[in-house]
Amino acid sequence: MSQMMEKSTENPSEDRASFKSNGSIKSDEKLSTDGGTKLGRLRSFRKSIQHATQNSPLSSVKGSKVTSKSDTPTNESDSAASPPPPSPSLSTDSLATPLKNNQKKEDDEADASFRISKPLTRSKTDPGISKFSNSFMKRGASIRRSLKMVTKKDTDKISTKAISEASVEEDMEEKEEEEVLREEIEDCYVLPSIPLTPLSVMEINKLIETGELEEAHLNLLSLRQEFKQQSESCPDGSAMELATREKDLNLLYGMLRKKVSDIVCDPLSDKKLLLQMARVIQEEEKRLREPGGLKDSWMDAWRESVSAGVQVKVQSVHLDRIEQNSAWLAVHLGLLGEVIVKDLENVKQELRWSYPPSFKVFSTYVRRYNIVVAQHLKKLEQQVTELKDFYGLLDWIVNKYKSERIMGSLSLQPDIQDESTDLQLEENFLEQLREKYCRRMQEELRKIQDRVIELENEEVWKDGKAPEKEDNFPISSFPIDILTSVKSFILNSIKLDAQLEKKVVSSCFEELKQFPNGFEKAFSQHCTSRQPLWTEYRITYINSFTSLKKHMEEYKETCEDGVKGFQKAVDSLIDKLMRDLEDQFKEDVKPYLRRMMTRKWLTNDEDFDQLYSRTKLLSQHCSLMMPPHAKAFASKLHYHVVIEYIGQLMKSNYSCKNRKHEKAATKIRHQWNKLSDLFEDMKSNDEWLYHVGDDLSNIIGQKNTTDIKNHLQPVVQHYPDFRMQAD
Repeated sequence: MSQMMEKSTENPSEDRASFKSNGSIKSDEKLSTDGGTKLGRLRSFRKSIQHATQNSPLSSVKGSKVTSKSDTPTNESDSAASPPPPSPSLSTDSLATPLKNNQKKEDDEADASFRISKPLTRSKTDPGISKFSNSFMKRGASIRRSLKMVTKKDTDKISTKAISEASVEEDMEEKEEEEVLREEIEDCYVLPSIPLTPLSVMEINKLIETGELEEAHLNLLSLRQEFKQQSESCPDGSAMELATREKDLNLLYGMLRKKVSDIVCDPLSDKKLLLQMARVIQEEEKRLREPGGLKDSWMDAWRESVSAGVQVKVQSVHLDRIEQNSAWLAVHLGLLGEVIVKDLENVKQELRWSYPPSFKVFSTYVRRYNIVVAQHLKKLEQQVTELKDFYGLLDWIVNKYKSERIMGSLSLQPDIQDESTDLQLEENFLEQLREKYCRRMQEELRKIQDRVIELENEEVWKDGKAPEKEDNFPISSFPIDILTSVKSFILNSIKLDAQLEKKVVSSCFEELKQFPNGFEKAFSQHCTSRQPLWTEYRITYINSFTSLKKHMEEYKETCEDGVKGFQKAVDSLIDKLMRDLEDQFKEDVKPYLRRMMTRKWLTNDEDFDQLYSRTKLLSQHCSLMMPPHAKAFASKLHYHVVIEYIGQLMKSNYSCKNRKHEKAATKIRHQWNKLSDLFEDMKSNDEWLYHVGDDLSNIIGQKNTTDIKNHLQPVVQHYPDFRMQAD
């Protein structure tokens, strides 16, 4: 660097001449010694930049150009006609290597000195060179300012990024070119010349076998022309020859049709044959009515071949035997969906570009999958026996087939949007499948109900286990089991199909109607009256079925008749259980009520104490019963006790003499108040019965007939049952 400075100082004229040639300084201007030294440094710096630019790896990157002096235009007209060359692309890595820190500092000082020197005047030199020099110097100054900030690691990243971006652009261009090439297949084409003399039958057959479809077809057309000409001008004696020729044509066309079918079923074996095959089909469609060819449509035959190929793919999907894998259907349907998507992706991305657009290849394959898969599902349905498999099959048909997993896959967009993805199922197939699902669901619910009864026997009745309580009410766990199962069935049906919900709800309640009666039979069989917890169990099941009935009311809007039928069956069971409790209580207190109003009763409280203790126990049990049954049960027993207690007075079993009637009246009032307190605690709704004991005590306590009649009239009016007794 010091040598460069000395050289610049010794030859200031060279520096001035150099700047003059670049159009930066006038020829008659003189710079000071310091200025010349600094300008010499700048000149050396520019040379080092030029050297680094030539060696930069980016100079060879596509789009980067450097213009030499020899290529620069020499007159103003040329300069105006062509734009100035772009600044050369510089690599900061190549610049940073040869420069040291002190050199950077000195160059910055030289650059600063150059900027504050005498203003530059316009030169007569070519403006293109001037613009190039100015641009180059600005770029050099910018690079010098950034040298202190840019590292080699950063420059490596920049170079790598530039190269990778160029590579991505090239890949995109190649893909675009490939797409353009794919779109070049047209429906219109020129048929090659038909040979005047066809090859022999064996030779044409050989061409078909080896896949030379175009040449084989041209010879077939030539053979057809000969056949047509002979049939139009043949004498009667050559009928045998025409029949032979027609037989040969049918044989060859049959071989060609089979070859076409093989190609369609395995299109990836040789894609080159697809276009030849398509042209054959197009030509044969034009000649469909002409003699010598096949009578049916070649396009229809092609579609059938597509169906055959699709069917082969569908049937090749792995299918476990039911006894080998319980999830056989779920696994198979999952694999089937993958095969469908993969094949349609290949049709969309590759196969359809080998056909003319009129074949509508993608649409054809989608429609054929809709048909073939529907036929396959019908065969699968015949093997389905479990509820989960019925559900899985319905879910796959109704939801998954059209979802993003299969026909709605993103890889098939946007082409699939214009296609129908409805499975071509047989009429009523889906409805029949729903019916089978509902019947199988009913069977499953019946098993759940039977299992509930078995568990109740094993865990409760068999061992005499005390019922569990919830919110101080004894209740069994089976309502939760039943409710959970029913909700699961209904929620799953909603996921499958909105139309299926009502049918499933109806089926559930049709089966649930049988549950209360079946439960009662099993309970009566396993739990007799000798069971110590006989009463507690009945109260528990009254509560349990009351809870189940309440929860099932939420489905009343969906299936009102079904819910009402179930509620009726539950009410019947609850009434039966309550009658059992009533009958048991009546049977228990019957002997004690019979001995009321007797000689022993007046002097002994033993019978009343037994009546009271059993009624009190009943009151305790009644407090464990959920509303509204507790009040109804208490009211019935309240009425029974009142009728039986007072009925003993009407039977005249005992006649009070002297002052015993006053003692009897006092005792009746006392006992009646105790019983009334119990029934009041039980929340009996028959409040009108509470005061009957006091009214009768007032009558019994009277001495003469007039007073008795005066007290009897209100009793007869208030209690019609007594009036009937009086009549």
